[in-house]
Formats: sequence, structure tokens, C-alpha cells
Amino acid sequence: MSKEQIPDGVGRTAIGVARVRAHESTRRDRLFNDPYAAAFVVADGRRDLAVTAKPSPGLIAMVRHLVLRTRFFDDYLVAAAESGCRQVVVPAAGLDTRAFRLDWPAGTRFYELDMPAVLAFKERVLAEQGAQPAGPRTVIAVDLREDWATALTRAGFDPTAPTVWLLEGLLVYLDSDDVEAILTTVTELSAPGSRLALTHGLGNRRQAPESHAPEHAAAELTDVVALWRGGLNEDPVAWLDWHGWRARRNDRAEIAVAVGRGADYVTSQRSFVTAER
Repeated sequence: MSKEQIPDGVGRTAIGVARVRAHESTRRDRLFNDPYAAAFVVADGRRDLAVTAKPSPGLIAMVRHLVLRTRFFDDYLVAAAESGCRQVVVPAAGLDTRAFRLDWPAGTRFYELDMPAVLAFKERVLAEQGAQPAGPRTVIAVDLREDWATALTRAGFDPTAPTVWLLEGLLVYLDSDDVEAILTTVTELSAPGSRLALTHGLGNRRQAPESHAPEHAAAELTDVVALWRGGLNEDPVAWLDWHGWRARRNDRAEIAVAVGRGADYVTSQRSFVTAER
């Protein structure tokens, strides 16, 4: 891996998300501002922040999904922290910069977990930008398929304190057993009052990969979709309810209307899942 580039595999998709966030941040009617996203894209050797010159309907759908997802989770995490969840934990954090760019209440602590090479790239770029987090922030290089709970607690995480967790854009890349293991660990580490937000896989990896993509995304997304493993093979809301959470679906169309993008901004009835312990 060269100094300038993020590693191959799932880490490469993080650059795609950064490009979407960088482009959205340039809009006058932007739904969020990520001042570091463009720096990640440039550090990866790219100069054009546009997603593509002639986006297909499938790619447009994916971009809109990522924009809504970012804004919804921005609001959800800050609201959770304001309600008392002063530990924010982001497994598979990728190039997430919420610890730096959102208005957090005093006393909030941040824990970000990801593969070593992804974090090395991220920390270098953030240091070059002079980025400063809103509170104490710890990055933990770990494989989430291994014993990441021990690494987290050794880093200072308090499992007796309310926590807000974010599993964003992760679970679809894992098999059902790995997803269940992660959700079980999150549950075991979550004190009463903790909150959780996630995007979930669609199950049944035996289906054609393109059938998992929003609005049957086109060729531009083939490399990303090929990495998907389907996620949890059951309804995540039912799984969470069964394991001591109160979970709900948050409809994307309703979110789009609430943030001013209109009911036709998204065309499929998908949702983001949130839960309280």
C-alpha cells in the first residue's frame, strides 16, 4: 500500500462514502457538512469529488441513500449523547468524522474500531488537517471477527455506563453468524439506557448480488456489491427485541421529507433500525 492510498477490499468502499459526503458538503442545501471528507479523497490520489459524470439511476439511488443515512445517524447520535449516552462507539468506523464535526455535549467520549491499515490512513489525514475531536477519542485497531470487546474495555470503555453504538454500512459485508456475534457482544456491553443505530444486511447471500443493491444498482456498484455477504438472516428488529432491546424501523421516505428533500428523494421502502436497551 502506498502512503497515499487506503487499502483494498472493504476499506476501498470508505473512499466511495467519503466522495459522497464531500460532494454533499459542497451543496448550498447540504444536509450535513463533513470538512474532512474531501481530504480523504485527495489523499487517496483523486481530485474529482463528483461521484461520476453521468450517474445511472442505481448510482443516484445509492448516493441518496448514503446522504440520508449520514444525516439521520448524525442527528440520532447527538440526541442519544444529549440524553445521557456519553460513550459513542463506532465499530468499523472507516472514515467517519462525527467526533470532529458535530456539536457534542461536554463529557462525550469516542471509541472507533477498524482494521489497522484503515485507521492508519485515517489518522494520518486527520493529523495533516489539524483535526481536533470534541472530546476524548480512542481508536482501536482490531478485527471485529475476533475478541474486540476485550480491546475496547482495556481502552477505557465502561460497560456500566449508557452507550450509543453505530453499526453503519457494516453488517451487509458479513455472514449472518458474524453479524449475530457482533450484535451479541454489543448487547452484552450495553448498560440499560444504551442506544443502537444500524444499517442491516438483507440476508440470503444465495440471491444474485445485484438483488441486494438499492433499486438494483447498476454496473458502477458491481465491485461494492460483490463484497456483500448478506448480513443477518432474520429480521433485525425481531432479533433485537428478543435480546432485550426496544427496536424500531425509521422509514427513509419520512426522513427525506423531514430534512427537506421531499418524498420522491428515495423510491424504495427501506429503513434504518434504531433501538434502546
